[in-house]
Amino acid sequence: MPVRSLAVLSMHTSPVAQPGVGDGGGMNIYVRSLASALSRAGVGCDVYTRAEHPGQPPVVTVEPNFRVFNVPAGPVGPVPKERLPGLVDEFTEAMLSRIRSCGRDYELLHANYWLSGQVAHRLKHELSLPMVATFHTLALVKNNGPTGEEVPGRVQGETDIIRCADLILASTRDEAGLLDSLYGADPDRIEVLPPGVDHRAFSPGNREEARVRLGHPGGRVLLFVGRIQPLKGLDLAVRALAEIDDAVLWAVGGPSGADGPAELERVQKLAADLGVAERLLVLPPRPHHELADYYRAADVCLVPSRTESFGLVALEAAACGTPVVAASVGGLRSIVVDGETGLLVEGRDPLEWATAVALLLDDRDLATSMGARASARSGRWSWCMTAARLRRLCSDLVERTPVTCS
Repeated sequence: MPVRSLAVLSMHTSPVAQPGVGDGGGMNIYVRSLASALSRAGVGCDVYTRAEHPGQPPVVTVEPNFRVFNVPAGPVGPVPKERLPGLVDEFTEAMLSRIRSCGRDYELLHANYWLSGQVAHRLKHELSLPMVATFHTLALVKNNGPTGEEVPGRVQGETDIIRCADLILASTRDEAGLLDSLYGADPDRIEVLPPGVDHRAFSPGNREEARVRLGHPGGRVLLFVGRIQPLKGLDLAVRALAEIDDAVLWAVGGPSGADGPAELERVQKLAADLGVAERLLVLPPRPHHELADYYRAADVCLVPSRTESFGLVALEAAACGTPVVAASVGGLRSIVVDGETGLLVEGRDPLEWATAVALLLDDRDLATSMGARASARSGRWSWCMTAARLRRLCSDLVERTPVTCS
């Protein structure tokens, strides 16, 4: 029997929030795009997120069959992500109250990120519903990054969720392997379900026309899209820019997290010290669909993240026919075929990054052919395919006995 309705948890960030602002990023796009695709396939999707603004209505109908519930928990305003674990109990109780009056009988819970997983873990037992978990990032991977130790209790929280989840969704085989090797997850309960891309919005287009629409004639344009935080590596893109003559770097995104403002200040000072401040253009976050013109306008898209569970920016750039130079980490290795659809760089040597970028800037035939192959290959990812597979997995899941926490 096909699954008919599910409750989607996204406690710390709303799917209707602007990506690139605060904690909004690829997960916002993931939750909104997947819920939209599921709803169009006949699955009722309600997304539960924490209310952050006094004027927010309790319920927003995004489109038929897809609603967002703004659940009060803590102050009605932004709360630093490291303080959100203290609001899990309050959010759980408030969400439970709304579930009982929402008018839908959910068959399944889908938690996104570990905070939502904490809530879903408790609701699973309260409501006797199977739980699906998508982590998006993992503490034991991020702990090896520049920010050091993650939020206290996160590793144990993720471990508890993994032991009790009926199904864990990994974006790539690499992530599935990390769930197994780092957390001891049961491989039989892991499914690789890649995110998608909206090919109606992200498709190849004329570079010069895109630049005219943006009002940035540029020259040779490098593009960085993402939140400004140490993990995303904008500083490395700036260092590479300093090794390349006659290019500009557009950085589309805003400071994120407690370290975000300081990171932006650090990157701007770095650009000034390297003599490239006039060639670095930091642009505020844009509505998601508007990013397509930025991808089309760029000669090369840089994704210098230290870790990346999937890499939606790389996929969206590829769908627009723009070659990508990306760090050879995590999910980026599944999107970029080195030497065919873009270039992967091992390590964080700015000169090696600059060499890879310069190769594409100086050989336009190579860049064009890589971009065309990248666009063609991007066709294997779409939100409707992701939603169709998830619907099948969920339909199978509701027919089984829920997992007992080990």
